[in-house]
Amino acid sequence: MCYPIAPVQPWFHLTLWLALAYLVGALPCGLWLAKLNGVDIRAVGSHNIGATNVYRCVGKGWGLLTFVLDALKGLVPALVFPMLGKSALPAFPSLEGCFGLLCGVAAILGHNFPIYLGFKGGKGVSTSAGVLLGVAPAAVGLGALAWALLLVATRYMSLASLGGAVAVPAAGWFFYRGQGLALPVVLTLLGLLVIVRHHANLRRLLAGTENKFQFGKQA
Repeated sequence: MCYPIAPVQPWFHLTLWLALAYLVGALPCGLWLAKLNGVDIRAVGSHNIGATNVYRCVGKGWGLLTFVLDALKGLVPALVFPMLGKSALPAFPSLEGCFGLLCGVAAILGHNFPIYLGFKGGKGVSTSAGVLLGVAPAAVGLGALAWALLLVATRYMSLASLGGAVAVPAAGWFFYRGQGLALPVVLTLLGLLVIVRHHANLRRLLAGTENKFQFGKQA
């Protein structure tokens, strides 16, 4: 006797895409690139697996490559996953406009709390930039400008990142509040997450012991 195969429930399909976004975000690109150069990035510098620590401890080119890959971990789930998973969206009409944002948030959580590394990951700046490029380009543009100006003016990467974390939600409320509250609220929460993840940097900035960024470091 043949039994009909039950269709995959839309909620399961949706959960699967969010879980995949988390797993993509959790890929420790900085750790892997540093290991290619014989460096355990968690044992040097700030012990962070992000692009800044790779830049300082492994080399300029490797740090920039880490930034690009970490940004892609956010951009692909935010921009591509909604297209690939659109078959599940008709069952959740309220999510059609923010599914990319949800996938992006899942990727950021993966980067910050990766299952592969015991939930000890990066600070989410690069991956957040990739997500924002996919869902809120105007906000990421203003955030990138604030980041660049602060970095050039102070040479503190952490302060530049904190400035960007403040500028992006502000831009979100200015540019996107007419489209509903979901995007500005999520941008605000992401900004707060970046600030919280920089708590150690904040303490060093206040104590005057934070390291300045060296633009001339060579790979």
